[in-house]
Order: sequence, then C-alpha cells, then structure tokens
Amino acid sequence: MTSNVKLHLLVLIFVVIAEWIGAVQFNVGVGTIALFPMLYVLVMGGIVSFPKLKILNEKQMKRAATILGISFMLFVSKLGTMLGPSLPEIFEAGLSLAFQEVGHIIGTIVLGLPIALLIGMKREAIGATFSIDREPNLAIIAEKYGADSPEGRGALGVYVCGTVFGAVYLALLAGFLGSLGILHPISLAMGAGVGSGSMMAAASGALAVTFPDYADDIALFAAAANLLTTLLGTYICVFFSLPVTAKLYEWLEPKFRRFSLGGKGGTE
Repeated sequence: MTSNVKLHLLVLIFVVIAEWIGAVQFNVGVGTIALFPMLYVLVMGGIVSFPKLKILNEKQMKRAATILGISFMLFVSKLGTMLGPSLPEIFEAGLSLAFQEVGHIIGTIVLGLPIALLIGMKREAIGATFSIDREPNLAIIAEKYGADSPEGRGALGVYVCGTVFGAVYLALLAGFLGSLGILHPISLAMGAGVGSGSMMAAASGALAVTFPDYADDIALFAAAANLLTTLLGTYICVFFSLPVTAKLYEWLEPKFRRFSLGGKGGTE
C-alpha cells in the first residue's frame, strides 16, 4: 500500500512539473523539434528509476509497469470512442494504412539485418530485425525459437531499447518531420502507429503540438494505424517477416562475416 502511494505521488509530481513546463518548440536549422509534457515525464521517470539513486526498488518498478498497462487501457478506450464516428474516413484510408506495413519490412529487415551483421551479431540478428519487437513479436519469437534462444535474446534486447528510448526518439522524429512541411499531418499520424501504445502516444503528441488544428485527426488515424499494425502486422511477422529474415540471415551471414566488427562474437 505504501509503495503504491509513493508511486502515485511521484507520478503526480511529474505531471505537475511537466504540465507547468508545457510544450516547447525550437529550431534546429532545417526543421523544428517539439518537446511536450510526456517527454519530460519519461525523462524524469528514467532518472528516478536509476538503480544507484535507490528512489525506487525493482519491485516498485514492476508494480509501476503493471499500473502503466492499466493506464494505456484507459487511453486506448478514449481513442476507441473517437474511432466509431470516424469509421468512414478510416475505411477510405484503409489501403494506405495497410501499406505502411511495407515500411516495417524495409526498415527492420532490409536496413536492420545488414547493420546487425556488420556489428557482429549472429542469430540474435534474426530476433532483433524481423520486426520492431513489441509484445506480440516477442511471443512469436518465444513460440518459434524459445525465449532463451539467441533469437529470443535479440528480440528482447530491441524490446528493452524500444521501451527505454523508443518513445523519446519517435517524439523527436515526429516533431522534426512535421516541422519540415514535406508530409501531410495525417500521413505522419499513420506513420506514428507502429504497434506500440507508448511510441504512438509520444509521436502523435508531438504531431498534435506541431499541427494543433489537426490534433483530433492525428489521434484518430494514429490509433487506427496502431490497431491495424498490431493485428495485420502479427500475421505478416508470422508468415512473411520471420521466415524471410531467417532465410536472409543464412544467405547474408557468411558474406558479412569477413567485414563484421564483432569477429566471432554471438551465437552461430
């Protein structure tokens, strides 16, 4: 009970500080980076959870993660109430939403796998690059190879990095791309739906700051894209991405071995 009170007090303090600072935008030459309250809270949460500070113990962090899952249910429920009235618009953009899965294939497999091999990863590269490695993808890898396998370790490593840095990275990237004025806000919103609730919230939040007139549409299309990515992306990972990544690994690994920075590291 005391631990829960401590967690809720910390959250309240973070929210008050973050909302007091508010959204901040600054130019970086070719574009603008948008900082908004969720980013500040993520940074503050990362600081207080640093083990050496001993502000939170491991048990409290696990409890906070459980509470976070419940909070996201409320967040998704709110988005669901926005989805219903706008279903005709979503159906009109259905093909565009579905095509964004192509980006996952290009980004994670075509670009990610060669880089993973170049830095010395072995079979860990399969789990690390077949998808963006969120919860459904971890389940797929665990079922196929086992959670303690090299592929499982690769997937888990990307999952942890995505959890720690993903929201911050996507928020900065979304705000920067939005400020360039090259892509339509709705296109960027659909791109924000990568299959992760926290990353989607961070990216769509940054876009809403950059395009306040499109705030409702951004939240709507980001949520729709996130839902389609979670559903459609799971099947694509099972029947296409994972088998193709495994085959490409078998073909590319001998060719990249001589150029690898990691020598013989990893698991064959």
